[in-house]
Amino acid sequence: MLEKISQLTDEISALTAASLQDVEQLRIKYLGKKGAITLLMADFRNVPAESKREVGQAINQLKTLATEKINTLRETLADADSDDDAVDLTRTATPRLFGTRHPLSLVKREMLSIFASMGFTIAEGPEIEDDWHVFSSLNFPADHPARDMQDTFFISRDPADILLRTHTSSVQTRVMEKTQPPIRIVCPGRVYRNEAISARAHCFFHQVEGLYIDKNVSFADLRQVLLQFAKEMFGPETQIRLRPSYFPFTEPSAEMDISCNICGGKGCALCKGTGWVEILGCGMVDPNVLKACGIDPEVYSGYAFGMGIERIANLKYRVTDLRLFSENDVRFLHEFDAAR
Repeated sequence: MLEKISQLTDEISALTAASLQDVEQLRIKYLGKKGAITLLMADFRNVPAESKREVGQAINQLKTLATEKINTLRETLADADSDDDAVDLTRTATPRLFGTRHPLSLVKREMLSIFASMGFTIAEGPEIEDDWHVFSSLNFPADHPARDMQDTFFISRDPADILLRTHTSSVQTRVMEKTQPPIRIVCPGRVYRNEAISARAHCFFHQVEGLYIDKNVSFADLRQVLLQFAKEMFGPETQIRLRPSYFPFTEPSAEMDISCNICGGKGCALCKGTGWVEILGCGMVDPNVLKACGIDPEVYSGYAFGMGIERIANLKYRVTDLRLFSENDVRFLHEFDAAR
């Protein structure tokens, strides 16, 4: 299979196209439902266990190469068409309507900007993951409910568990495996969970998770970072509170609420009359997680946190139905023209 991947890599690198129709045919040939790369991913289950990691990485790199190459060809030809259109004297003088950034993109950009100002760098990783990076390295016991089929989208369970990541914590473990502290990162990305789609839940959504590991990192450091984030995101009058909770990968763990930014803490329908709204989970990184990733827990400590971008967007823009973010209704998207 590695020879086939190498052959396809050379073939894709040399691709050319004379029209946008040619580009679409190339996309179907390599990335379509019956495309060459899709067939490779289907054959992945037949790869010996000892080779799965190497082959899986090679397939991901090939898919990335094909996507970037096809997008580059499409953009080049689209720009050429635009140049031709620029001299079309028959075109109406009515101004063109400009698009706008998606509300989730707006919120993610603002979140990452806030954390960047506090010294965090961005780290990203694959959406198709293995059990080790999603569960085992994060201290999930073998019988944890998150490993069940009804909670996780598994691609293959024999001989190795390959799945769609359920959180971007898998990016954190990949960074910890390859990097010695100090580590200060935020991990934005799309995640997947096997849930019924409704106004309050979806089978895919977006997260931003953070990780800081160094010597003498304390829970007080975590609280101060989260307080600063809340004030920057929702306004200087925002207050936070931390409630004890449980996550397999942190100890101690907590869930963080902010004072309701709609009623100012007085009580409303959004906060259910409590004056507080939950936005994230956090805690000190469990020593078992540090040890599993090759970091000495006797020397280093750290904290982690994670939040849903949709949740933050709901509070910031008062969107009550999660499905609106993915239905591409232009009437909804045009409401964010002023925010771009």
